[in-house]
Amino acid sequence: MSVQELSQAVERLSRHVGHWEAPRWGVVAFGAEGTRAEVVHGLVQRMADRAADAEGQPRRQVPRLSVDTSLLDQLRVVSADLLAAAPADDVLASAADDVRSVQGAL
Repeated sequence: MSVQELSQAVERLSRHVGHWEAPRWGVVAFGAEGTRAEVVHGLVQRMADRAADAEGQPRRQVPRLSVDTSLLDQLRVVSADLLAAAPADDVLASAADDVRSVQGAL
């Protein structure tokens, strides 16, 4: 069930912000420190860290691309990496909660 939860959470977030243009990404996120883009990039980094941990690999810094609209592509890639690593259900559930929390801040 957690695999489905994470996939659905990422899809909902993508639908929520996928149509945004650059100015909307620069707005300060609700109840969070930083812009919407910074908050989503933080989520991308946390997802990448979870994937690295699940794979037994060292954590790596996810580059902050100059085009904010690319953040969703980064999120989809690192989420797919996490799912492919087949971590424990609690890791997937935590990741899904993280995605939902970020969506709430946007």
